[in-house]
Amino acid sequence: MDEHDTSYRLLFSHAEMIKELLRGFVPGDWVGELDFDSLEKMNGSYISDDLRSRHSDAVWRVRWGPRWVYIYLLLEFQSTVDRFMPVRIMSYISLLYQDLIKRKELDKERRLPPVLPIVLYNGKRRWRAPITLDALIQAMPAALQEFQPQQRFLLLDEGVHTKVPGTQRNLVAALFQLEHSTSPEALQRVLVLLVDWLSTPEMADLRRHFVEWLRRRGPSLDPATHWREINDLQEANTMLEDRIREWKAQYRREGLAAGREEGIAAGRKEGIAAGREEGIEQGIEQGIEQGIEQGIEQGIEQGSLREARAILQRQLIRRFGNVPAWVEDRLAQASREQLEQWIDKPYEVGSLEDVFR
Repeated sequence: MDEHDTSYRLLFSHAEMIKELLRGFVPGDWVGELDFDSLEKMNGSYISDDLRSRHSDAVWRVRWGPRWVYIYLLLEFQSTVDRFMPVRIMSYISLLYQDLIKRKELDKERRLPPVLPIVLYNGKRRWRAPITLDALIQAMPAALQEFQPQQRFLLLDEGVHTKVPGTQRNLVAALFQLEHSTSPEALQRVLVLLVDWLSTPEMADLRRHFVEWLRRRGPSLDPATHWREINDLQEANTMLEDRIREWKAQYRREGLAAGREEGIAAGRKEGIAAGREEGIEQGIEQGIEQGIEQGIEQGIEQGSLREARAILQRQLIRRFGNVPAWVEDRLAQASREQLEQWIDKPYEVGSLEDVFR
């Protein structure tokens, strides 16, 4: 298990994360009936050697009325999707049940507790494999169907759950969005929420583990930020704010310099031509002087507009990929004032259309 996987697992060793995972992502009214104060992580003394070797997984239990409900959370860090995940889940739950039987952790009627198996997948490819065991079994006579094993798991594909509601506090949703952020601005928006949500003293350990996760995962999300140097979430937030300001200032400087160079070159050329024509009519010396002066001004203006359009188009491509023809038309027809309004928007909005609103 690499450093990122370890820091990720540490986050889900906190009852607060399990509570918000259940509340935010598990369907059904029954979740509201759980006693989250009773959330209990099953440590090594409760779990068999076979299960304990599953370092990526976590087993929790929580009270539903007088009974326990077990939560089996499997953290899947593989880059490829496991088609036979239902078989794996069935074997892990069987091991858990065997251990509970061995330890006599049953009710008075010696019945087994219910188990909710959750697979938390953070691969880049979307999960397309079956989530039920029967989808993996060949066709059979109808009379055989009742004898086949049944198993289903709840899949949480992080790439699908990347929105953090503006008014709803959910640490797990925030983690998913951090994991799939595509810009420093997106990272910083989530960090602002985490700084607020994790500010209380009882959140100190979870806050520390979020910092540890950022140290390990941050370099792959935004290589230019010095993630290894951060010691708390506010420091990471401040560092990103500084980085965003520097980035915007650099683009403005590059655009201004390039626009001036192109404008002066075009102005000289057009000015000389205009000056020559005027010189024929009004006098070579006076015409050239006036033509050059006027041409330089026009050239700077035209060059700045061309370069501003080019810079904005490059930013749009970096942020959203190849742009459609209607975007190129909007840029070609845009005035200086419109370009100035749009130039900072690509990294502040969520869609290409929002840039031009």
